[in-house]
Amino acid sequence: MGKEETGKTTAIVAYLTMVGALIAISMNSEPKHDFARFHIRQAFGLHLFFLGFAIFLSQWFNAYAWYGLYICYIVLWGYGFIAALTDKKSTVPVLGPLFQKWFTFIS
Repeated sequence: MGKEETGKTTAIVAYLTMVGALIAISMNSEPKHDFARFHIRQAFGLHLFFLGFAIFLSQWFNAYAWYGLYICYIVLWGYGFIAALTDKKSTVPVLGPLFQKWFTFIS
């Protein structure tokens, strides 16, 4: 497996649940891949976004809000996952640039 393949594999693993993002962080510890780091930040942010809003909505139940959350999460997740599969470093709409800025601790 080449150097670029490993970064791509790590990037894809990051999108597989929050546990996958944490595993990807450890996979990218040595050697570090810029492509993987980019997608780990995107996936980690998406998972945190979903979990944070899910916790909020669990206290304030509204079926339409849940539908909105799931649709938003699935669309953004699909956008990021397809970018990782096709070797592109494109941020998810609206939130992606913020994730890159907020999660600089992921290196």
